[in-house]
Amino acid sequence: MIAQALSPISAERGASDSAISVLDDIGNTPLLDLTEFAHGCGVLDNVQLFAKAEWANPGGSVKARAAFKIVEEAEEDGRLGAGQILIDSSSGNTAIAYALVGAVRGFPVHLVMPKNVSRERKALVKAYGATLIESDPLEGSDGAIRMVRKIVAANPERYFYADQYNNDANWRAHYEGTGPEIWQQTQGRVSHFVAGLGTTGTFVGAGRFLREQNAAAQLVAVQPEDELSVIEGLKYLPTAITPGIYAPSLVDRHMTVSAETAWDVTQSLARAAGLFVGFSSGAAVAAAVQVAKELPRNTDGVVVTLLPDDGSKYVSLGLFD
Repeated sequence: MIAQALSPISAERGASDSAISVLDDIGNTPLLDLTEFAHGCGVLDNVQLFAKAEWANPGGSVKARAAFKIVEEAEEDGRLGAGQILIDSSSGNTAIAYALVGAVRGFPVHLVMPKNVSRERKALVKAYGATLIESDPLEGSDGAIRMVRKIVAANPERYFYADQYNNDANWRAHYEGTGPEIWQQTQGRVSHFVAGLGTTGTFVGAGRFLREQNAAAQLVAVQPEDELSVIEGLKYLPTAITPGIYAPSLVDRHMTVSAETAWDVTQSLARAAGLFVGFSSGAAVAAAVQVAKELPRNTDGVVVTLLPDDGSKYVSLGLFD
């Protein structure tokens, strides 16, 4: 079900205001009502759970927001000029988003991704015409970061290094888009915002906006339980390269989720709610359900989380078999 509060946002673009390009459809994603699912997990009746369906963005993930904002700002201030190549590291979704934006805007894109990312992610990047550079799979996303830095250092004039982990346009995309959408779609009733930490842009940007609207809003950051728990799209920050855009002072509560729990909830969302989502979505919902469970009966909580992508890019991994 889609939250009733979605209607004002869905109606913003009139019939005569058709999109000029696919990039105009980034943002204004549906807010799904997962309250019935949450109650089935033991959440009290006085608490509601909602989730942003970010696969509705062009490119199929939340990363379209940040990628487009990064490109827009770089084109405006001249950092991305004629003849330059956009380059960055990514575990998959941002890579796909960059490739999509590059195809529309007409600039070449080179992407460094760990060799063990799913076949679907590699295929999508190539489908949009981007060049894929594979890094050591054992070094994960940090290895991809180190490789792209070496490539840029060897020929800095050739590239615009988008640097999603340290580019403020990343979190600003969510401060200007995701956060306001959540606020409007819940009619300002959001009490808890739960989001996974990867580049940390979603948590920082949306969380910062929501905190400005309501100082009592609780911001919950989610990451894997340890460095051995692999959840695509999330980082275990204690042993990873910490993104420069991360603002730990915003975090009211840190939560960790095991890979097994993330998978179990991902599977449950498909079978009980009809939502075929990626593993980071399962992790986010697992944490959000736990937050909702802990709210007392006299608290009318509105917990909102975010589903970064659907499950289509993970099928070849065999985990849905």
